Amino acid sequence: MIKHNFKKLKIWHKAMELCKGIFRITDKFPKSELYSLTSQMNRSAVSVPSNIAEGSSRSSEKEFKRYLEISMGSLFELQTQIMLSNYKGYLNEEKLESIEKQTEELQKMISGFMKSL
Repeated sequence: MIKHNFKKLKIWHKAMELCKGIFRITDKFPKSELYSLTSQMNRSAVSVPSNIAEGSSRSSEKEFKRYLEISMGSLFELQTQIMLSNYKGYLNEEKLESIEKQTEELQKMISGFMKSL
């Protein structure tokens, strides 16, 4: 029995927005990063809403929480990659702060949602 429709979850919508923003950012990265930082960031970003969606299909809250934990891990991974992008000069400080704020907000939301399960 599926208890959660991922399309109705606020955390999934926020994760999708973050993902779209990362796509816009990495589209502007140098082509030399295509198979390294660009690919890593896109995969980390995609992993967040994907794991929320996959976890919502699980039959137990415990299993769903495990997928939410994976989403959280992907967010922390993405934060690191964002900082590296800034270090390499692909993101300015303003954009870095904006994305970090989004990722931290989503981390708090997912954490709160996990506690509610």
